[in-house]
Amino acid sequence: MPEEIPQPGPTINIGDEFGTAKRNLPPLGIILVGLALVGIVAAVISFQQRAKPQGHGAIVQITDVEIPDQNTLMVAITASLQNSAEKTLYVHTVKAVLKTSDGKEYSDEGASAIDFDRFYQAFPALKKGAAPAAIIPEAKLKSGESIEGTIIVTFPVTHDAFQDRKSLSLIIQPYDQVLPIVLTQ
Repeated sequence: MPEEIPQPGPTINIGDEFGTAKRNLPPLGIILVGLALVGIVAAVISFQQRAKPQGHGAIVQITDVEIPDQNTLMVAITASLQNSAEKTLYVHTVKAVLKTSDGKEYSDEGASAIDFDRFYQAFPALKKGAAPAAIIPEAKLKSGESIEGTIIVTFPVTHDAFQDRKSLSLIIQPYDQVLPIVLTQ
């Protein structure tokens, strides 16, 4: 019998470890491309889902009257408000924020609409430019609907300090929204 010649077989390097990331994971380039695509999709979705104010508007008229001997102003702010969302807007709170030229900030929530006639009787100048209705909490605006209304607030400043103000903002906070509607002049 002829002697069998051993056939050369596969050479296995016993030093190689087959349970490592180099052997079991895809190449790094493919992983990075996949992560980049997931990041882009997440950025687009979060941009589309970001919180946006449900409405917009403008301050139409501002009338201020000094309360005698108190260094306090009563201010009637008339504004227009439009619901630009697809669902009904329910007003939760309405307040005004005054930023004076010396850096101080004052805020006040609107007075009750029941007291408007009393204020107009005591200070007839407040009625100048005031809307017939008030912007009140619990007001309801359907999609696309707009209103014009007035709020009356007081600030512990003089007439001159009010006229030299940096800004006056009307902040309307809807019930089910994170962002308020801010109207600034």
